[in-house]
Amino acid sequence: MANNVKKLTLASKLAKQGAVIQPTTIIKRATSSVRDIEDLVVGGAAASTGALYFSPIQTRKQRLLNGETIQKTATKEVLIAARVPQKKKRNQQSSLAAGAEGEPAIQKEAAVKKEGKTRIKKEVEEQKEKEPKAEVKKKLKPEIKQQIDPLVNEDVVSPQSLWYRQLENIRTMRSLNAAPVDTMGCHQCADPSADGKTQRFQKLVALMLSSQTKDQTTYEAMNRLKARTLTPDSLKDMPVGELETLLHPVSFYKNKAKYLKQTTQILIDKYDADIPDNVKELIALPGVGPKMAHICMAVAWDKLTGIGVDVHVHRISNRLGWLPRPTKEPEQTRVGLESWLPSTLWAEVNHLFVGFGQTICTPLKPNCGQCLNKDICPSAKMGATPTKKGVR
Repeated sequence: MANNVKKLTLASKLAKQGAVIQPTTIIKRATSSVRDIEDLVVGGAAASTGALYFSPIQTRKQRLLNGETIQKTATKEVLIAARVPQKKKRNQQSSLAAGAEGEPAIQKEAAVKKEGKTRIKKEVEEQKEKEPKAEVKKKLKPEIKQQIDPLVNEDVVSPQSLWYRQLENIRTMRSLNAAPVDTMGCHQCADPSADGKTQRFQKLVALMLSSQTKDQTTYEAMNRLKARTLTPDSLKDMPVGELETLLHPVSFYKNKAKYLKQTTQILIDKYDADIPDNVKELIALPGVGPKMAHICMAVAWDKLTGIGVDVHVHRISNRLGWLPRPTKEPEQTRVGLESWLPSTLWAEVNHLFVGFGQTICTPLKPNCGQCLNKDICPSAKMGATPTKKGVR
């Protein structure tokens, strides 16, 4: 370019002077002789005056480049427009819908929500009003538990649904067949001519001897003792060797002789030669267990405190399915039976089951063929099962 033309851009000029430069010569694109800056500089008005200028005219290189770019861009846009239809923006559609019918829809939705909240609130209030009334009714009319009489009603909650039929069958069999316990049980071992205190003492002695011993053996030993006048004082003064001789062949007769001597001394010192009248103190005596204590309370004091469970009651209760679960010890059987069996039957169970176990439901070879429970006993088809020795 000529030396009299200064190459200053609009940005640099504005930065230096802070003002817009007014061109001294207006160049129109319509002029056919001036198409590029080079034409203006070489022979234009600005060349003679030396004035600064602004021109919409480009350089030849810029015109050629810009012209090609514009043409390519326009062609591409036309092709795209022809191929893909213009999509409306999502926001525009939403706004149009809202403008046309959005306002009534919003109002309707708000009304529905308000109505739902009102209904729920009303239901909650109604429920609260009903609750206190229900509680009052419950207090005024408490649940009444009826006492079921097992003699007329079998609907007792028990592990065995047919338990009462089984019991009636055992009663029938016991009435038809006498058992050793009927004539030689501990309740038959006392001297009926003795005073009440002496009879109670003799019944306790018979119970202590009966553990794991047949009733006949116990009965015979008691007769030998009574022949020597069986009282607390006479037993206290009797030598241990002589006592052992009188007890033989009772099971564990030596141990039982020792327990009898110790117990007799306690009764004389603490109970005025009588026996305790409660289970707790009876069990505290040497050689006396729970089974003996409960039976003693029944036969000596005529008081019902629990079921006396010996090996027969233990075995038969398990065979008949009278327990919530099988038991291994007589004391477990007692607790299981007392958990559901009516107390009015407790005194009867021991005597019935002992005689039934002695005659029909024996330990090793039960006579199931003659048993009236053979069709309703869960153990009838299983055969006899040996039972662990327990407290007789």
